[in-house]
Amino acid sequence: MIDLRRLHMLRLVHQYGTVTSAAEALHLTPSAVSHQLRELARELKVPLLEPQGRKVRLTPAAHLLIEHADGLLARWEEALADLESHRAGAAGPLRMCGFTTAVGGLIAPAAGALLRDDPGLRVEVRECDTDVAMGLLAAGETDIAVIEPTPDAPPPGDPRFDREPLLEEAYDLIVPAGHPLAGRAGVRLEHAAEEVWISVAPEVCAHYQQVLTYCGAAGFTPRFAHHATTWSVIWALVANGLGVSLVPRLAGGPADQPVVRVPLTGDAVPRRRVLTCVRRGSRSNPLIVRGLRALHDAVPDRCARLAAA
Repeated sequence: MIDLRRLHMLRLVHQYGTVTSAAEALHLTPSAVSHQLRELARELKVPLLEPQGRKVRLTPAAHLLIEHADGLLARWEEALADLESHRAGAAGPLRMCGFTTAVGGLIAPAAGALLRDDPGLRVEVRECDTDVAMGLLAAGETDIAVIEPTPDAPPPGDPRFDREPLLEEAYDLIVPAGHPLAGRAGVRLEHAAEEVWISVAPEVCAHYQQVLTYCGAAGFTPRFAHHATTWSVIWALVANGLGVSLVPRLAGGPADQPVVRVPLTGDAVPRRRVLTCVRRGSRSNPLIVRGLRALHDAVPDRCARLAAA
């Protein structure tokens, strides 16, 4: 019988392009992954990998195998979900991960609610970017990923994953208390065209590029002067009059900082969608059902809940 773990290794080699990168995602050595794939090729009596420069590529036989493997892995998740249904009082762990504002605004409140409802439940939370979250999900190291669509994430049609919309949130302009825009019920983004701007550092996440894009759509290029790696630092910079920034509704800062959120108005208010993602076939797992329900219940009123497709 074919070892499903070996199929998963082959899938990751295809995704990352090298045995080394796949091994890193699996927390194994490259030699261990290579050995397992050689064993898989021996069992199937067909070559699966061939060199391509410094990388490797899958043979036609390997591509054919992956087409079937995606279905097999999904069926395996369904089997695990059915088995979980027979376990009374399942104690977990339920593993959830997501990007920074998703952890602070959604996953942490959801995990807290789950533990208050069932103190015996084990919940594990991890903060990470969407591309890392998808890798953890594919590797079986997390159960639910809260993600935002990014260019680095696997495409929506990837057969390994099952995505559903969770919420849509607008971006707000944050300004220091006492700023001329602070007292308004809403402003157009172009009203901040002459301001000094603050963003998350470009190498940390997509925030810098998003601000560039949104301001460009409003007809101006923001003049960046300061960059940070955390939202709390951005709050401190804004509070002390060093500039303004755009923040999603899930993002929050220290309550003692004199920062004012100003809603944006107009035809092109920046918005983003946040999704939940699980391995295909695992959505009916009772623990995952509980986790997804808790995430949905944790959506704050300042965001718009989205119904599953």
